[in-house]
Amino acid sequence: MKILILNSGSSSIKYQLINMPSKEVVCKGMVERIGSNEAILQYKTDKVSIEETLEIKSHRQGLQHIVALLVDSKKGIVDNANEIQVIGHRVVHGGTTFSAPTMVTPFVKDKIKELFALAPLHNPHNWEGLDLAEEIFPQAKQVAVFDTAFHQTLPLKAKKYAIPNHLFEEHKIQVYGFHGISHQYVSEKSIEHLKKSKSKIICIHLGNGCSMTAVLDGVSVDHSLGFTPANGLIMGSRSGDIDHSIIFYLVETLGYDLKDVNRMLLKDSGMIGLTGFNDLRDVQAAAENGDMASNLALEMNAYRIKKYIGAYASAMNGLDAIVFTAGIGENSSELRKRVCSEMDFLGIRLDNLENEKREVGIHEIHTGDSLVKILVVPTNEELEIAKQAFQLVSAL
Repeated sequence: MKILILNSGSSSIKYQLINMPSKEVVCKGMVERIGSNEAILQYKTDKVSIEETLEIKSHRQGLQHIVALLVDSKKGIVDNANEIQVIGHRVVHGGTTFSAPTMVTPFVKDKIKELFALAPLHNPHNWEGLDLAEEIFPQAKQVAVFDTAFHQTLPLKAKKYAIPNHLFEEHKIQVYGFHGISHQYVSEKSIEHLKKSKSKIICIHLGNGCSMTAVLDGVSVDHSLGFTPANGLIMGSRSGDIDHSIIFYLVETLGYDLKDVNRMLLKDSGMIGLTGFNDLRDVQAAAENGDMASNLALEMNAYRIKKYIGAYASAMNGLDAIVFTAGIGENSSELRKRVCSEMDFLGIRLDNLENEKREVGIHEIHTGDSLVKILVVPTNEELEIAKQAFQLVSAL
């Protein structure tokens, strides 16, 4: 069964064509820096490898480039779109309606659209991917896999806010959690690696969007993102945790419009607000060249992560491993070093030489006397989506 996975992030699209159940990756690639004049398009098969810089202003344009390559007479890997039997879509917010992989129907699309306000940087792009895929692959089954599903296990004490009860009971205002597809895949791989039937793991997903999950015996028990994917860690363009009174101060005292404040916190804050860059590679390069604002931003980023490590170790009453994953977590030895420094109280000791190495697969980067294992585990949201989509379609 040929399954095309579309994983639309806030500024990127990752894609893979996977044969299931063999898990053979026929084609993979991504579009990065969507919205800029220097977007990067990558496309790779066993015979072709392409990377080019293009102007890609929208996710729709990015998807159109991907599909054109898939069906290209010389570079493509399918003769026509009908050869692709299933499209698996990552959808960030499923609310309380969706807690498992779901066949896409008009009802499902309407529900995803209703949740735009709760994931404004993601659900609109996810929905657009669904809509475009239905146009281009009318014969394929469309499956939505939700990032919020893995966090359905959060206990009430962790997912409920200290606001009037009726807002939880009537309007479902609660912690939903995100990046669940990644956290589920990475935590399962980490548990296999640790070979422990009982485990206490903190998964640290660092990309343009960032989140952390406390995983106790394979189950999500706490998570840094909440009602929307806006709070918690410092992200590429999102502020993460702030005092909510700042919003009222901006509006009532400084004269900001609410829409402008919302845009500021989602698109003009985080690393781009602190440095002018939302790509950590640019921030690190600037810091290495002596830019004080970029160096401070890296320190702030690492400090916030360290605070959550302490909180989750306390919540689980112990810690076996911390796991770095996703684009920044897997590739930024500098940020990993900053996070793991001065953490001796928790028994976290980084091997600086191992940290600088680039390895394939799971990589241990702790010292021999570290009480807590430090792992770099490549995430594979696309394979996790393919697995869940295949299971759902096969059961029909």
